[in-house]
Amino acid sequence: MSMKIAEALRWAQQQIRSDSSRLDAEVMLCHLLGVERVYLFTHDDRELGEHLEAFQQMVERRCQGEPVAHITGVREFWSLPLKVTAATLVPRPDTETLVEWCLSQDLPVTARVLDLGTGTGAIACALASERPKWSLVATDKSSEALEVARYNQKQHRLDNLAIVYSDWFDELAGEKFDLIVSNPPYIAENDDHLSVGDVRFEPTSALVSGPSGLDDIQKITIGARPHFNEGGWLAMEHGYDQGESVRLILQDAGYHRVETISDLAGQDRITVGYWRP
Repeated sequence: MSMKIAEALRWAQQQIRSDSSRLDAEVMLCHLLGVERVYLFTHDDRELGEHLEAFQQMVERRCQGEPVAHITGVREFWSLPLKVTAATLVPRPDTETLVEWCLSQDLPVTARVLDLGTGTGAIACALASERPKWSLVATDKSSEALEVARYNQKQHRLDNLAIVYSDWFDELAGEKFDLIVSNPPYIAENDDHLSVGDVRFEPTSALVSGPSGLDDIQKITIGARPHFNEGGWLAMEHGYDQGESVRLILQDAGYHRVETISDLAGQDRITVGYWRP
C-alpha cells in the first residue's frame, strides 16, 4: 500500500477527528519527513513510500489522545523549538502571556529572575533568549524534567540561565531576585478534565495541586517574600476561573499592585503582585 502526501493527510484527518486534526497531521508528517509545512503543499503528490507505516503509527498514537508534542518529542514555544517528554508538561501558547508580561516590565538591565517548576524550561528559555543581560535561575524537583530543561538550555546556548534542583524554595536559601515567575500545578485533584484529552498523558505532579488547585500557588506566594531584592514582582499562571482567588491570596499575603492579566482568548491567565520588604 502506498499513499501520496495529500492522500495521507486526508486519511489522517479522518482518523484523528478533532478540531486540530489537520494541523496535528501536518505537524507529525513534517517532523517525520524533516521538512517545513509549505513542503507538504508544494510536494503533495510525493509518495510517502517507506515513511507511510511510521506515519500511520503516529496517527494511531494521536487517536489514543497522546499529545502531538510527545509523539514528535518537540514543541515550539516563543519561536524556540523545545524538547518535550512524558516527564514534562507540554508548553502551551497561553503561557506566552506570562513571558510577554515579564518582558514589558521596567526591570534592572541585569535583573535576577527565578522560574519555579520550570519543566521543559520554556519560560526561562524564552526570557533568557530575549534578555541576555538578565541572570536567570530555573528550578524543578523532577530529575527527568531537569534533564529536559538542561538539554533545551544547551541547545539554545543560553549561558545566562542556570538549571538547578529545588522543591520550590527549599534549596534557595539566601538567594534574592527582582522577578519570580511560575506556571505551577493549578488543577483541582477531582477536576473532570484530568480524565480527558491530552492531560491524561502528562505528569499529574505538574497539573494537580490539592482540593482547590491552589495549594502550590499559596506556597509560592508566601515562600517568595524573603527572596526578593529591595522590591520585586511575583507572576504566576493559573486557571481561567481562578483569577479572583489568586488575587485574594496575594493581597492577603501583603503584595501590592495586584492585577490579573488575560490571555489572547480573553480568559484570566496570570496574576501578578509587587512585594516591598
